[in-house]
Amino acid sequence: IVEVPIKPGNYNGLGVTKEAIYLMSADTGVNAKSHLSVVKIGNEDVKLKTMVSEVNGFELTGNGEKILVRKGRSYYMIKAGTGKVSDLSKSKIDLSGWRFAITPREDWRQIFTDAWRMERDYFYDKNMHGVNWTAMYDKYLPLVDRVTTRNELSDLIGRFVGELSALHTSVRGGDQRNDDKNISVASLGAEFSRDEQNNGFKIEYIYTVDPDYPDERSPLDDPYLDVRVGDIVTKVNGQDPLSSLDIGALIRNQVGKQVRLTLKRGTESRDIIVKPVGSEFNLRYRDWEYGNRLEVENKGSDDIGYLHLRAMGSRDISQFYREFYPVFNKPGLIVDVRYNWGGNIDSFILEKLLRKAWMYWKARSGESYWNMPYAFRGHIVVLVNENTYSDGEAFADGFKKLELGTTIGTRTWGGEIWLSGANRLSDGGVARAPMMGVYGDDGTWLIEGHGFDPDIIVDNLPHATFNGKDAQLEAAIEYLKKKIAEDPRAVPQPPAYPDKSFKNNK
Repeated sequence: IVEVPIKPGNYNGLGVTKEAIYLMSADTGVNAKSHLSVVKIGNEDVKLKTMVSEVNGFELTGNGEKILVRKGRSYYMIKAGTGKVSDLSKSKIDLSGWRFAITPREDWRQIFTDAWRMERDYFYDKNMHGVNWTAMYDKYLPLVDRVTTRNELSDLIGRFVGELSALHTSVRGGDQRNDDKNISVASLGAEFSRDEQNNGFKIEYIYTVDPDYPDERSPLDDPYLDVRVGDIVTKVNGQDPLSSLDIGALIRNQVGKQVRLTLKRGTESRDIIVKPVGSEFNLRYRDWEYGNRLEVENKGSDDIGYLHLRAMGSRDISQFYREFYPVFNKPGLIVDVRYNWGGNIDSFILEKLLRKAWMYWKARSGESYWNMPYAFRGHIVVLVNENTYSDGEAFADGFKKLELGTTIGTRTWGGEIWLSGANRLSDGGVARAPMMGVYGDDGTWLIEGHGFDPDIIVDNLPHATFNGKDAQLEAAIEYLKKKIAEDPRAVPQPPAYPDKSFKNNK
């Protein structure tokens, strides 16, 4: 092994010829770029130089004379030299004339076979849960001849994958039909009711999100617009709203575009300009999260913090930070992983909650502060339900086994054979094979096919939930209030300051 005399960096994709060493060099930080870099082999002036900026990858030809460079969705063939390539335009490979004749049914048979092979080769149990996997192939393959769309093929693949009785898998995507004629659904971020008497739609509720994040708020939740519950929308871009069954019909294909609304409040009318948003799923979700936090702060007398984790991915680490640090010093905490989609950051969050306070700092002014920093000293409840998935379940199970607090809710989904998105099909579709079974130190498989059982069972019944009641959240609040009263865990007062005058004040 010989060290190349260049500075340390983020390098990958090594390629070597008689003249030079080629590699990918990545920047650091947010939105970091990668570049094709080159080091000329020699005894003088050995430096790493950027050959082509902002590329996705490269490949040397077999004879080492050319380099195929991928930049964005385009490909370029350049000479394997040692200097900077400033103009790639003349080296671009023209793929615009490529056309391939495909017989869909033959293609689908191959995709079906590939999906079957992926499960055979990657499923965590080589015995396939006792299922005769060859027999499953023979059973389902003839049905491919009856498939008429790519979606139907996914349904069929899902059927034979389902024979493994493993919940933690999925089949989706691929070369599906689509066009640009789809009309996007727009939303004003509120709930309306028809008001025939006032010739419009009455605003019944405006979705509200955390005011610290104004970019996520409802189009009508703008203090400069002064829109209130009870206002009547009497015109939409000059049209009578009652001419449509739903106000949404008048703002079709208006996502991000200016829409003029005429509002009536009492005897006064005025016009405002708003920009509807697309899917209101995120808006409704944030409204639910924010409403839960306000309810916990109110009913918990500001002694209980609340944070919700929608999923367990890289973006949710930031969500945890922004919601946990403002409440880390409260006597109680609710970590809500209901409706959690899963991911892989359970260990990260559990590590934060495992921190213990073992000493305290006290300055001349201000409150005492403890070490380890941001260790939570109070009581914790984790909320789960039947829609807590995957890593959300692993987090809840780890929380319970590590004795960090109490779990409340209902038994979770039950998908815990871990996997990745590596099992891609030839048309970009996914047929994910569960790759890694999860078992405990007692030698039993965990969660998969059963779910995680919380310490205290509380169900949110449908009718009560429809009417706005959240029995699980209320149970968590009451449980923590009781625990705080029994064991307040107040910060220890600093001892009396020492007298080290040695009686020399006289």
